[in-house]
Amino acid sequence: MIGRVATFALSEKTINQALRTQARNTELTLQQASGEISSNFGGLGSTSRRVLELQTAVTQSAAYSDAATNAGSRIEIMYSAMSQMTDLLTTLQSSITSATDAGTLDDGTVSSLTTSMGEYLDEFGSLLNTQYEGRYLFSGAMIDTAPVDLDDYPAQTVPSTESTDYYKGDDAIASVRVSTEQVVEYGVTADDPAFEKALRAFSIMANLSSGTETLDSDTLNEALSLTKTALSGVSTIQTKLSINANTLEKAASLQTSFQDQATSLESTLTDVDVAAAAAELATRQTQLQAAYSAIAKIQSLSLADYLK
Repeated sequence: MIGRVATFALSEKTINQALRTQARNTELTLQQASGEISSNFGGLGSTSRRVLELQTAVTQSAAYSDAATNAGSRIEIMYSAMSQMTDLLTTLQSSITSATDAGTLDDGTVSSLTTSMGEYLDEFGSLLNTQYEGRYLFSGAMIDTAPVDLDDYPAQTVPSTESTDYYKGDDAIASVRVSTEQVVEYGVTADDPAFEKALRAFSIMANLSSGTETLDSDTLNEALSLTKTALSGVSTIQTKLSINANTLEKAASLQTSFQDQATSLESTLTDVDVAAAAAELATRQTQLQAAYSAIAKIQSLSLADYLK
């Protein structure tokens, strides 16, 4: 008992130091295995708030870049649909020009022409009802509603009458937030004047009267004028879509770059220097062995041994 009381304070101090060294050794071993300073925010100390802020910023940035990318995909589908519209309008223009140049057409030719134009009218309407990922792209904010219903569209004759009775969407233009400061508007609705004129031109040609050999020049001229205006309008819309797509691509790229930089900074705050950790661990293991040796020596001392 005398020996234990005499060595208690020194023994307790040495044991506490050994326990702290053992705890640090365990921490260093875990860091080497995981490559991280800590598996939770509590082990990061004062840097935990900064790491949390970075993680939150990266998550928000990823949402922005995903939104920009998704909107860009919708624009691509719209652009593709409008390219097909351009093809139909080009065919329409060619048909009108041919009919004008021919001057006279027999009933069979007129019937065939009107049938073709009726089919093109329906196809143009179907293109305006293009869907992507379950949403109608030309109906404004009413993405669950088909924007065009030609059953409600009056058959057009000359002089034609402007009508958007076919349109079932609203006047909202799609938009997407690509950063805390930037919102990009994009797209077009199916009641745009370019589309209305295109439908009107197709309808005029689909409702040509047969029974006369000579086609009315006023009819052909109006249909041709509407077609040319529609072609110009569709081209302008496609140009705007291209600009929107480029803007969204840049926005997504900027967000991706930010995510890379923020993730790299986060790594400097959370990742451990494995080589440094290994060196410290080796040193502390030596210290721990020395501490254990000292503890054993202290605990073996006794007053009886000293008095001998």
